[in-house]
Amino acid sequence: MTTTVDPFLQTFRGFFTSALRWDDLDRLWRTLETQADDQWFIYALGEAPPTAPVAATQFIDFTRELDALLRRDHDEDYCGIVYMDDPERPAMVKIYDPHNLGSVCGTSSLPPPLPGWVLSRLPPVDLQAAQPTASRRRWWHKLLAG
Repeated sequence: MTTTVDPFLQTFRGFFTSALRWDDLDRLWRTLETQADDQWFIYALGEAPPTAPVAATQFIDFTRELDALLRRDHDEDYCGIVYMDDPERPAMVKIYDPHNLGSVCGTSSLPPPLPGWVLSRLPPVDLQAAQPTASRRRWWHKLLAG
């Protein structure tokens, strides 16, 4: 039996580079602004995944507001909570909520927390439902219902 992995999940689980310093984040925002078009999805975890991309102007407004929030709430001399798949031509960006960091790098025995927001050129899927614990819950519920 062959399982097909959703392109969004495949990219999400792939290799990402950190915007470690604040000037790295500035560079990422400038790159995103120059590449802004009507093909970006803004996914706020905890909400239903969006079914349509946002307008380029809305995308830019969102990144500017998010930048202000991160700088205000992540009171550190480094950034380190924003990750992109490709610094030159990003297609997916993971932004972690400064108030829910846990062990973002996943070095503990627990899986890393999900990001607070994902900017993506691919249509998102429900990341919370795709987590292994969610599939266990579905298994358990199915077992009890049967």
